Amino acid sequence: MNIDKYMAEHYLWGDHCDCWVLADTEELSIKQESMPSGAKEKLHFHTYAQQFFFILKGTATFYIDSTSEIVNEQKGILIPPKTAHYIANNTNEPIDFLVISQPSTNNDRTTIEY
Repeated sequence: MNIDKYMAEHYLWGDHCDCWVLADTEELSIKQESMPSGAKEKLHFHTYAQQFFFILKGTATFYIDSTSEIVNEQKGILIPPKTAHYIANNTNEPIDFLVISQPSTNNDRTTIEY
């Protein structure tokens, strides 16, 4: 079955960020997301899931453990399980990206509060 973001389940999260669920099984989740300028996610980790983020448009900043890494358009980054992380858009333009999680992150997210 063909799928695109216009027919996929959609929800909003965080600071006016969009998410389109392209695939979601217990073993695999694929989402296309859009993050406006200045938005950021909360610091968290996944106990079981590894995640691969692929930036379709724009430039994202990832905060991983105690470091930051800039990921440019058409590049990706792998986040292993149990790794504290979040994505931020520190640019003046929106960013679009894919998030591929294996297994799914459903019921596998721990937010780190300071």
